[in-house]
Amino acid sequence: MNPRIVRVTYLALVLLAVLVVATTYWQTWAAAGLADRQDNSVQRVAQLAIDRGLIFSFVPRTRLARNIEREVDGRTLYFRRYPQRGLTAHVVGYSTVERSRTGLERSLNDYLTGASGNLSSVLDRTLDELRGRPVRGNDVVTTLDLEAQRVAYEQLGTRCGAVFAFDPRTGKVKVMASSPTFDPNLVETDFAAISRITADCTPAAPLINRASDGLYVPGSTFKVITAAAALESGKFEPTSTFVDPGYCTVYGKRVNNFDTTRPFGTITLETALVYSVNSVFCNIGLELGAKAILRQARRFGFYERPPLETPADERSPSGLYRDGKLWTPARDSDVDAGRMAFGQERMLVTAEQMAMVAGAMGVRGRLVEPHVVDRIVAPNGDVVRRSRPTLVRRAVSAETAAAIARMMRLAVERGTGTAARIPGWSVGGKTGTGETGVPGVNTTWFIAFASRDEETPAELAIAVVLERQSGTGGTTAAPIARAVMEAILRDTENP
Repeated sequence: MNPRIVRVTYLALVLLAVLVVATTYWQTWAAAGLADRQDNSVQRVAQLAIDRGLIFSFVPRTRLARNIEREVDGRTLYFRRYPQRGLTAHVVGYSTVERSRTGLERSLNDYLTGASGNLSSVLDRTLDELRGRPVRGNDVVTTLDLEAQRVAYEQLGTRCGAVFAFDPRTGKVKVMASSPTFDPNLVETDFAAISRITADCTPAAPLINRASDGLYVPGSTFKVITAAAALESGKFEPTSTFVDPGYCTVYGKRVNNFDTTRPFGTITLETALVYSVNSVFCNIGLELGAKAILRQARRFGFYERPPLETPADERSPSGLYRDGKLWTPARDSDVDAGRMAFGQERMLVTAEQMAMVAGAMGVRGRLVEPHVVDRIVAPNGDVVRRSRPTLVRRAVSAETAAAIARMMRLAVERGTGTAARIPGWSVGGKTGTGETGVPGVNTTWFIAFASRDEETPAELAIAVVLERQSGTGGTTAAPIARAVMEAILRDTENP
């Protein structure tokens, strides 16, 4: 046979094989990805013919997302509406024709459209399609406490910040509030109105979920992690003593306590946490080194994307950041361990992460995944999926957690967090006032847990963060935490 014909034949066979492989890939493995692309407008319009599942709060059971029907060119289409407007905007998100989806509307889209679920719901969807009936999606019941959510927004007011509260025993998220918020009904009809939203920060950025995606300097809330690293190392105990002159020296420079007028003299580690003494934690950081503290932080979930059912790109990991990217130092000398130990340096955290830290201390060191979905229910009433408590890991020993929980309780009883006291409940907390580099402008925090008494596990953990504050965490964030905790705990006093 002519060699040229042989080469042409081989080339044709190779090209045919490539064509078969490519066709198979795009029609099978890549099909789901194509259908799920945010810019796939054909797919989005097609899904408007589906009677999308509803989304509910848990307490009280209230619609957070519903549908309205419209006849378009002889077809019945379903358009999304959000009765609670901005109250749950960042959790629920939105589903639109022009701007696609965010929040649970995006991450649970397959469930809400009936494309994912148990065998029964898939069969029901298929039968509906064959009969020409509108496909009905699965309903989603969240864990949110709507009244406490409302209290959180009332307390935040025009301030920029976030509140994240959950049950550290079960992981159920009660409140997830990000301020400023926005009305998701306007995304489709008047998106420009959202861009005009203002608040006590610039830019207001209302679309960002500050509770899980906002990264902030933790300030003294990070001392809880440093204290954990100190006790877990075996080098320190709650009764270990330090001499506080009102400052410590790092790399030849003086680092003052936040209140520079009050040197404490000789104090214990316990007292240092109760009154948030920077110099003690600075010296602990220098003794342990940055990498030891970071290893402990990882046990709490740092350097991991915080767990939740919302889209992954709406949740940011906590840790050291450099040039806008998460960064792990190679050597202790790469980091100012003294400043990092009391929550400065290049440490950035989310409210969700710090609520998890507080929660672990309230349940004897167990780190439980937060979840905002209680269950997913098929149109016939069958439960397609039910969330269960998920243990991430033990962040610290039970002994360490108990010691730090005691320190946090004392901080609320007589230390920096007295504004968070709740009669009838044992509250442990930690204030934080993070320096922003602008004199007199701070990021303020309060993290806490609440239990019925000192012997029982915490039933609630919370983190409150506020941007651009002139006060401290104890005066600005702690009162918000108290009000939100009271709203949630009120429903649990008579179970």
